[in-house]
Amino acid sequence: MTEPFSDDQLARQARASAEAFAELYRRHVTRVFRYHLACTGNVHDAEDLTSQTFLAALEGIRLWRGDGSFAAWLMGIASRRRALLFRRRKPEVPLEAALHLPTSGLSLESEASLRLQVETVVRALKQIPRERAEVIRLCLFAGLTCAEAARVLRKSEAAVKMLLSRGLRDLRERSSLALEATDER
Repeated sequence: MTEPFSDDQLARQARASAEAFAELYRRHVTRVFRYHLACTGNVHDAEDLTSQTFLAALEGIRLWRGDGSFAAWLMGIASRRRALLFRRRKPEVPLEAALHLPTSGLSLESEASLRLQVETVVRALKQIPRERAEVIRLCLFAGLTCAEAARVLRKSEAAVKMLLSRGLRDLRERSSLALEATDER
């Protein structure tokens, strides 16, 4: 694709063009993967869910109406795929698997500090109310705007902003408590 098409234009073209869908995949695969990784804490599950999300999007692209952003529609599919996984089994979150971070160029001390911070955030997300954690995953890990997250969650934008604000406050409180406990060891 030589012209820079918007996601919405590409989504319309993707109904008949594999090349257009491939471009949508390239644009959104990282955000979908990050969202699933933040939800599952498991690289293997995140990869599987990302594949399932894009397969469902490909199969359902003809149903996309274009009345909201393509990213919000796609993340809605991702959210439903994640829910299906968790209905089938209890989530297992091996934190070690979730911590495959790009650490090249970091000192051992910096890498250890980064891993500790990520582990603390993942644990803290499990301790805050589910809706708040979901908004954080959508807005911070998947990179959606509050308006897009509102469409995914079928809530008002104001409600999402409130959930995000309260969720971040909860996360800061739990993260700082966990880091203080680690420092005391």
